[in-house]
Parts: sequence; structure tokens; C-alpha cells
Amino acid sequence: MGTRTVIQVPGIGAVGGWLAEPDGPARGALVVIQEIFGVNAHMRAVAEQYAADGYLALAPALFDPVERDVELDYGQAGFEAGRALATSLGMERAVEVVAAAARVLCALLPAQHGAGDAPGAVGAVGFCWGGSVAFLANTRLGMPAVSYYGARTVPLLEEPLRAPMLFHFGSRDHGIPAADVEQHRQRKPDATVHVYAAGHGFNRDVDPEHYDAASARLAHARTLTFFEHALDADGEPGPAR
Repeated sequence: MGTRTVIQVPGIGAVGGWLAEPDGPARGALVVIQEIFGVNAHMRAVAEQYAADGYLALAPALFDPVERDVELDYGQAGFEAGRALATSLGMERAVEVVAAAARVLCALLPAQHGAGDAPGAVGAVGFCWGGSVAFLANTRLGMPAVSYYGARTVPLLEEPLRAPMLFHFGSRDHGIPAADVEQHRQRKPDATVHVYAAGHGFNRDVDPEHYDAASARLAHARTLTFFEHALDADGEPGPAR
């Protein structure tokens, strides 16, 4: 089981988070970046899954600077509330919280994983809105990153990658048309792009309307392989691919 923790973010203050630790030595560390629904039971479970996979995982409560302890459901009201909170927070502050969470993880990592403030010691994996934040963790913080169906990334694609990058998309995602996926391929040729026969939110196993078990399993396996190579034992990122 994970535990609640507090992250001190310069210029913002205290932000909550869910910290999940592996049973044995950590293979690396990951900032798990929430959907617009907050660090709810599903996102806590995602962090705990990465801990079960051997990673030190921290899911920061990104909405805390706007509204504390947000946990929304997946109905229309929750979607609209989450979208408004994401807009109010803004990408800049979201990235600042991710950076602070990465520093917490760096301090917790054993020395062989590059404890300190080296960005390559920690990866980022984000979902939905958090997928676009994960992209910025790469371009602005130098963190190896995985983005699940980040619908807000296209306007950001002019930013150069600074570490390995992996994108997951669903071919039935009405919010991310095939032309947008192709822009990722064309404008970020060093990144890896996978497309699944699924819709938006296909990793969200608590949401039967969107969950696709086969796609989620394959994407998760590919994510683990990605981080196995992208997070080197000395805490330095491998080559972008």
C-alpha cells in the first residue's frame, strides 16, 4: 500500500501526493501524473502498480494549488470540473509540481540510481491531461517520459525532446484524431509512437466505458520496457529513441 506524503514546491507551497514503494530495491523512480480527475483511487492504484513492478512511484496532487484533495468521478460533471481545474492551474505550475516531485524521488533513490537532482534518475508517466504534462517533463525538465493519450500536446510539439519519449494513443480516440497522432510521428521522429485499437482512457480499468484490457496490458508492458532502457543505473537518461 502507498502512503500520503507532502511535497514542498518552491513558490507554490505544500502539495499532497501518493507515494508507493517497492518491496525490494527500486529499479528506478517515476512521477505518475494524474488525469483531470485528481489523484483518486484509480491513480493511486496506478502508482501502486508501478511500485509492484519495482519502481518508486509518486503521484503528486497537481490540483492542490487550486483546490486541495480533488477526487472526481468520471461523469460529465467530473469531466467539466477537472477541465476547469487544469485550466486554472496551467501547464507552468503543473511542471513545477512535477519537478518538485522528481526531486523528492531523487532524494529517496539509493546512490546507485543517481540520488541527487539529476533529471535522468526519474521518469514521468502521465495520462490524459497528465500525458501532455509528461511531455513537458521531458522537454523542460529532461525526464524520460511516457505519455498516454495526451490531447493537449500538439501545440507544444515545437519544444525539443531532451530525453527518451514514448507516446501511447488509441485509434478510436475522438479527441485525438489520426492527423494529430501523425504530427507526433513527423515532428518527433526520435520518439516512439504506438497506436492501439481502443479509445481515450483505455488504461482506466475502473471505467468500463473506456477501459480496454488488451491495449492496457500491452501499453503497460511497453512502458516498463521503455523505462528499463531509459532510466540507466547511473541515473543518466539513455539516447532519445
